[in-house]
Amino acid sequence: MLSPESAAVVRATLPAVGGALDEITTRFYGTMFSERPELLDGLFNRGNQANGEQRKALAGSIAGFAQALLANPDARPDELLSRIAHKHAALGVTEDQYTIVHKYLFRAIAEVLGDAVTPDVGAAWDEVYWLMAGALIAREARLYQEAGIDPRHPWRRWTVVERREETPDVVSFLLRPADDAPMPPARAGQYVSVRVQLPDGISQLRQYSLSGAPGDQVRRITVKRVPSIAEAPEGEVSNHLHRTVREGDELTLSAPFGDVVLDDADSPLLLVSAGIGCTPMAGMLEHLAATGASRPVRVLHADRTPSDHALRADIQRLAGELPDARTEFWYEQGADGEPGARTGLMDLDGLDLPADADVYLCGSLPFMRAVRTQLLKAGIPARRIRYEVFGPDLLLAHAEG
Repeated sequence: MLSPESAAVVRATLPAVGGALDEITTRFYGTMFSERPELLDGLFNRGNQANGEQRKALAGSIAGFAQALLANPDARPDELLSRIAHKHAALGVTEDQYTIVHKYLFRAIAEVLGDAVTPDVGAAWDEVYWLMAGALIAREARLYQEAGIDPRHPWRRWTVVERREETPDVVSFLLRPADDAPMPPARAGQYVSVRVQLPDGISQLRQYSLSGAPGDQVRRITVKRVPSIAEAPEGEVSNHLHRTVREGDELTLSAPFGDVVLDDADSPLLLVSAGIGCTPMAGMLEHLAATGASRPVRVLHADRTPSDHALRADIQRLAGELPDARTEFWYEQGADGEPGARTGLMDLDGLDLPADADVYLCGSLPFMRAVRTQLLKAGIPARRIRYEVFGPDLLLAHAEG
């Protein structure tokens, strides 16, 4: 728990620290990567460093954890910690790396805030950091143990047994362990990290949902090519996979992780997605069909056009195999030629959504924020809405309820 003395100091200094977190994290990453450039090789996402998203996520996590401690010094923000721990486990984060982060983070705090960081202020925020780090280290150790993974050697080679062109910008890879050993356990809704070495010699990681049921024969991931838009560069890993990986090649994967998983229940189920956010939904649907689930299921998806809608035929087929499932699609263009499809952005008004539904949500952050607001307006409690974010998790800071 956070000591009363430290709680008082953190409460008094949170506005100043919070207001400077963007500058602090900018300096932190800049100094750490300058002195420890090897950390950019296979751990930190260069794209998220370049666009500032990782910096914002770190700042939001620290501030959110501090606020939670002040509200209840004995409690821990379980949702925040669980999500971060699963992401870290999928990246192969180890306990010693928390000491490295501490060194550069607190150097940055001292440099930015200067004389305001008295010994008491430094000690109080040090306590906050190690409470958060300790909670994450314990959770990550448990995740590694449950997955049977040595965090010093978390990677495994998988053979591409089939490459499927889903749309002009989306490709699926069906994978089998290259060593023919048993597959690691997985749950519907989880993701894996894919580690690739890029042409400049630097390794990068990206996380992709299991877009098929977590069975014991093959695993499927589905990758959307991220194009260059305006000044934003193209996605390094997605384009590398599209251009270079063919049947018979090998990929390096982590074990499956992720806490947004399909629970075994009888309550109605809403699977809500946009764009490539359909991938975990496809995996959940295939699991439901494979296990003979009878719960009511509604699949709601939004996309630019029918031709951009990846895995659409799979999703319709799987929904047809379930006794009480139906699909509803929205397209910004081209809906007129699609029976039952609607034109425009997803609009839940008039859909008569069950208030006791379990909701799984995946898509861009603007989409998820907008749809979450509609779901709350429709009477679905916030506790029943679960979401998946790939890349830095900025949704929690903006969530309502």
